[in-house]
Amino acid sequence: MRDTVQRMDTFFDPKSVAVVGASKNVNKAGHVIFKNFAENKRRGVFNGELYPVNLTEDHILGYKSYPSISRIPGQVELVVIVVPALSVLDIMKEAAAKDVSAVVIISAGFSEIGNEKLEKTIVSVAEEANIRVLGPNCLGVYDNRTGVDMLFLPETKVLTTGDEFVATPRPMSGHIAMITQSGAFGAAALDYLAGSQLGVSKFVSFGNKCDVAEAEMLEYFLLDGETWVILLYAEAIEAGREFMKAAEKVTRKKPIVAFKSGKSGAGARAAASHTGAIAGSDRIYEAAFAQVGIVRVRDMEEFFDVGKALAFQPPATGNNIGILTDAGGPSVMAVDECEARGLTVNKFSDSVLDEFEELKKGGKLPRFATNLNPVDITGSATSEMFELSAKIMLDTPEVDGLIVLGLHHTPALQEDFVDRIASLVKQCAKPVVACDIGETEMAMFIRSRFEKLGIPAYTSPEDAARAMAALAQYGKHLKKTGCFNEFLEICVRRHGLRP
Repeated sequence: MRDTVQRMDTFFDPKSVAVVGASKNVNKAGHVIFKNFAENKRRGVFNGELYPVNLTEDHILGYKSYPSISRIPGQVELVVIVVPALSVLDIMKEAAAKDVSAVVIISAGFSEIGNEKLEKTIVSVAEEANIRVLGPNCLGVYDNRTGVDMLFLPETKVLTTGDEFVATPRPMSGHIAMITQSGAFGAAALDYLAGSQLGVSKFVSFGNKCDVAEAEMLEYFLLDGETWVILLYAEAIEAGREFMKAAEKVTRKKPIVAFKSGKSGAGARAAASHTGAIAGSDRIYEAAFAQVGIVRVRDMEEFFDVGKALAFQPPATGNNIGILTDAGGPSVMAVDECEARGLTVNKFSDSVLDEFEELKKGGKLPRFATNLNPVDITGSATSEMFELSAKIMLDTPEVDGLIVLGLHHTPALQEDFVDRIASLVKQCAKPVVACDIGETEMAMFIRSRFEKLGIPAYTSPEDAARAMAALAQYGKHLKKTGCFNEFLEICVRRHGLRP
């Protein structure tokens, strides 16, 4: 595995990079990719040597340009190819002669359009020269810690009116790694993650997967200290046994969230048309993911919601969930979704109910509050009511995880209820997720405040329930494999918990 990790690391932290197809034309992918590297080198983020390769240019962005890889005087570890498909084979032969370690083929025009022969020939050249290949037909790699940015999508664009706007923002550094077969989906995902202020450790786009595929990348991320959660978008997984073996090792220490598309016949056909994917039975994927502890999601929104929950919170030790709310209707929605996802929302025991009754007698909760579970402190809610109720629920062993539906609309509730709950969360090792409904500035502020304090927050009760279900599902897997306590200790250290 260590050899695999070292080879994969060349894609993310190379000592030297040549961009074949680098260009002065701002509308070309080769220009954008080379500019990414050049800008990151100027800022001191990318520390490797950088070489543009172009047949007709002497200099590009202040760097001496070379007509071929063979004319570059220094050693080249990684080559990024952004030229038409028919030119790629000759470049691969040059890379082999130059003793290059790894190649990323951004170019399309291979097996996804029926050109399997060219793709197989390129693989043969790579295997003979011991070169690892990512792609073709991919976005490559993004790692803002090392300054490797192969995304040919510019960060800014200028409209015909002359106005400049952010087109493809890069996410901040974080602990979510993303593996995607689809480059277009990967680009959209990065945009979403950046806009949602969710940090990324590393991003890799496979495209046609002619060589490097999921299994090796999972093993690489297993040993990557910056990665806590792995998001996987797949249309087909060809090397099934290798994938299963790698995933089984990874999920004992890090959660994998999989979004497998191409479930329908038409979807599988569409997948084959743009990445050359060969889809198999969806039921086989379902069973395989469950066997090795992968958390499978059904749509794009759930993909990111679950990834966020697993990055922010520890897993649940069981399936019984407490729900704390200041609005009855949303709590019913949360209960329904919890039950649909295999969670339980059990009525509290008499001893817990007695604790709530004492608060009512002391005037700390409204006498008409409902405390059976869900606990509804009604529209009279105050920050203190949320804090006192959450403490009872987090302290009791009857609750394995807590969903807080803190709707900001009630008149007496102040925003410090978020801080009070977050302070309680630090005192335990139970997962807590939150929800505030609305798209107003106040709703977004409340959700943002929760997340800055380490509690994932969602726009609907159903989303919050689905996130909690994933935390319970992963906890169940860890318990089955005997890894729960070890993983929980890691979470305690990561999140600064004091259970």
